[in-house]
Amino acid sequence: MTVNFDEALAHYLALRRRLGHKLADAERVLDRFVVFLDDAGAEAVTLDTALGFILDPDLDPASTNQSRRLQAVRGFTRYLAGIDPATEIPPAGLVSYRAPRRQPYLFTDDEVTTVMAGMAASARTPQRAVTLQTLIGLLAVTGMRVGEAIRLDDTDIDRDTAVITIRATKFGKSRQVLNSADTIDALDISRAIRDDAATPPGCRRVFVSGAGTPVAYSHLCGTFRRTVDTTGIGAGHPTPPRIHDLRHTFAVRALVGWHRSGADVAAMLPRLSTYLGHREPRYTYRYLTATPELLGHAADLLEADQEARR
Repeated sequence: MTVNFDEALAHYLALRRRLGHKLADAERVLDRFVVFLDDAGAEAVTLDTALGFILDPDLDPASTNQSRRLQAVRGFTRYLAGIDPATEIPPAGLVSYRAPRRQPYLFTDDEVTTVMAGMAASARTPQRAVTLQTLIGLLAVTGMRVGEAIRLDDTDIDRDTAVITIRATKFGKSRQVLNSADTIDALDISRAIRDDAATPPGCRRVFVSGAGTPVAYSHLCGTFRRTVDTTGIGAGHPTPPRIHDLRHTFAVRALVGWHRSGADVAAMLPRLSTYLGHREPRYTYRYLTATPELLGHAADLLEADQEARR
């Protein structure tokens, strides 16, 4: 049986996207794979043909290119096998690449307060000082992504319910984040100072510059980096603390809190995933850095499970 690889690829990508996958990178890889198959005159995907593409000697073996090609080709060939039984699926694990995982920095409450104060002190205007201070505080207590916070609009904040709506975020979905009344009060103060400053009338962005333009991601991260360096926070840590580590800190604290209260952590984890805006709980596991306390709780749970099995 001869398969039209171009048509099969179009159908495969359309099917996966209807299931919610974006596949931008996979599409680029598979477009090249189809060209490779056509150039080779292949009528079916064999293991040798697939390996010729995946293990292209022109690729840098120290990069992720080979593993990305393997992952994309495996998905496509599994689909092709349903059309043409002659299709051979390359085995998983044929190519492995594991980038060294960056160890996140977990902030203490005092360190967050120090960063907020330091960033405010570096600002040239009172409005900028309050904006930076409130923005860092919001990231720390909600675990929001930085981009989500700086895109917030006045209409996203419901003061009566203390809920912030994050619209069309990383995966094109919106979600609602429940906050404390103190957080909403801090946002109200920041917005009031924004309105009193010389910002354009009708400006609705929660966090803006003195000119009324959105806070720039690069400037925010740069100010954060300088503040951390100046205050000495994270000195001696394998990698310098990043603003994104506030999100890691939030996730770890949530898990530790559940362990301390005796909650069913496995049942609660999907809630944390939803709150953080992850599609699946497995993405949340990346944020749950093993701390001594977490390891202790895990050991206790393992011991209890072993006792129950005896």
